[in-house]
Amino acid sequence: MNEGAERRLLDPQAHVLVVEDDGEMRSLVARLLRDASMIVSTARDGREMWDVLERPSGPPDVVLLDVMLPGATGLDLLRRLRERSRVPVLMLTARGEEMDRVLGLELGADDYVAKPFAPRELVARVRALLRRAALADARPDPRSRRLSFAGWVLDTARRELTSPDGVAVDLSGAEYDLLLAFLQHPQRILSREQLLEVGKRRVGADPFDRTIDVQVSRLRRKIEPEPDSPSLIKTVRGAGYVLVADVSRA
Repeated sequence: MNEGAERRLLDPQAHVLVVEDDGEMRSLVARLLRDASMIVSTARDGREMWDVLERPSGPPDVVLLDVMLPGATGLDLLRRLRERSRVPVLMLTARGEEMDRVLGLELGADDYVAKPFAPRELVARVRALLRRAALADARPDPRSRRLSFAGWVLDTARRELTSPDGVAVDLSGAEYDLLLAFLQHPQRILSREQLLEVGKRRVGADPFDRTIDVQVSRLRRKIEPEPDSPSLIKTVRGAGYVLVADVSRA
């Protein structure tokens, strides 16, 4: 069990880092999360964010990251963060800025909330990310559970994906959940609604938004030899997606 999972099991108060330059919005979000019994750290920009992330006490359990920040934008910070950490990230975006949301998902964000948001929705999304992270990190069975497909191997105990060449491929939390859903239902068409549910991506998500399409596109780029001509995950027009590879368990 890693340090983050152990902390979440021993201490029910999760630590959330809120990165937001607007003082009023930062105070509002911090108050909502503290009222929900979470420990909250705040940062106004990237410099303060890195200061919190590098504290000796360890990284936060979830990062809420605003897109529009002074200096390095939230998307720039997300790109750098994903190079060194898998901490769950929830992006705060302006309502109607679909491109920011799509790009955030492309860069490895786990979810997003558009401003202005409903307080209960924000807290629900943070709790959903915490639950997924805790369940993933705190599995009691230490034995490797491996799913093999087309030469690839997904170790679900370690959450590690290995290519046919033996190279470890990094997956975000969203990508892992999506791949696992496909591997658990091979040769079966999964609708966008089913992938939203099985992957636990969004609370109350609109099945017609682009979230799942973006996630599938990202996953394809990592496991398909030619992403523009997919051979493992096929699109079924009007129905959803299907993993066409055989899957074996070890």
